[in-house]
Amino acid sequence: MAASASKQITYQWEGKDKKGKVIKGEMRAAGESFVNATLRRQGISVTKVKKQSAFASKGKITDKDITLFTRQLATMMKAGVPLLQAFDIVGKGHSNPAVAKLLGDIKADVETGSSLSTSFRKYPLYFDNLFCNLVGAGEQAGILDTLLDRLATYKEKIQAIKGKIKSALFYPISILVVAFVIVAIIMIFVIPAFKELFSSFGADLPGPTLVVMAISDFFVTWWWAIFGSIGGGLWFFFYTWKRSEKMQSTMDRLMLKLPIIGEIIRKATIARFSRTLSTMFSAGVPLVEALDSVAGASGNRVYFDATKRIQSEISTGTSLTVAMQNANVFPNMVLQMTAIGEESGALDSMLSKVADFFEAEVDDAVDAMSSLMEPVIMVVLGTIIGGLVVAMYMPIFKMGSVV
Repeated sequence: MAASASKQITYQWEGKDKKGKVIKGEMRAAGESFVNATLRRQGISVTKVKKQSAFASKGKITDKDITLFTRQLATMMKAGVPLLQAFDIVGKGHSNPAVAKLLGDIKADVETGSSLSTSFRKYPLYFDNLFCNLVGAGEQAGILDTLLDRLATYKEKIQAIKGKIKSALFYPISILVVAFVIVAIIMIFVIPAFKELFSSFGADLPGPTLVVMAISDFFVTWWWAIFGSIGGGLWFFFYTWKRSEKMQSTMDRLMLKLPIIGEIIRKATIARFSRTLSTMFSAGVPLVEALDSVAGASGNRVYFDATKRIQSEISTGTSLTVAMQNANVFPNMVLQMTAIGEESGALDSMLSKVADFFEAEVDDAVDAMSSLMEPVIMVVLGTIIGGLVVAMYMPIFKMGSVV
């Protein structure tokens, strides 16, 4: 079955329904004959079937799209809507055609007899092991609607905390980029105009003015090298970061050591760890197996490695609390809550409360950092721009005092 599934390709078809209305669509199948037979059973008179071009635009499916789809599917199944009909409603109502196509392909797989979790596993780019494991557990236990609801809540919480981290990093970075562009424009276009004006003075220029003019000369001469080096350096950095595990580990360790931002990232990572483990454990997934998904969802290499060590220790009989304590990356509050959860048999509930606590901590930390960063950035920008302006007007003030 896996072999035949891997040979399936997407076909675009066109036909007429029972009322003679022309309709179009796409279907994944092993061949044209299967497409024709399936459509005939649905009462469609097929007029054209062709393979979809390999270069056809697929659009981009974001994690936000998957989160929205999960919530919609959970809501419909809770309301008693049949699974295939729910896929139809969500797919046709989605504004992103790439998502509609993905859901159509999954629905076609389910119609041919595949389980929902098996169909999701064919698209690992969009549905990770955690997602597929929870859906599989829901199918086996007959509580798919309940686990989809938990999964939707989990993804919404994770999406929210990722958004907080991005907003915390985006604001200062965007301000620094704008500041660099403004300074570069002043150095390349404005300062040279002042330089021509000062050349006719025939007097010695103040030291700050000479320094700024020297920097401007460097920018004018080497602007292509400056922008090329920065652009090439950033490209190489992100290219290496995505593909090198050593680079990822180094950067993740460095990020945790940064002042203010490092503490926010640490709290967000612990919140993700707790939320993921709570969701998996409450779904009945064995602890050792659940930690596989927890490691992947942690979002930080330091905590990924720590989770793998915890998993290894638990598999040899160590309790979760002791294994987490040995990892030496969790604060005392998390360890105490985990110990209480293990002793009381309510580990999922305690971990959920830990996640709630740290998510609230991240919210407060981001708000506090934003309030702190605004005046700091204004002072830095004011000092840089004001310093340039004063340096260039000092000769003019000097001439005015002589006159």
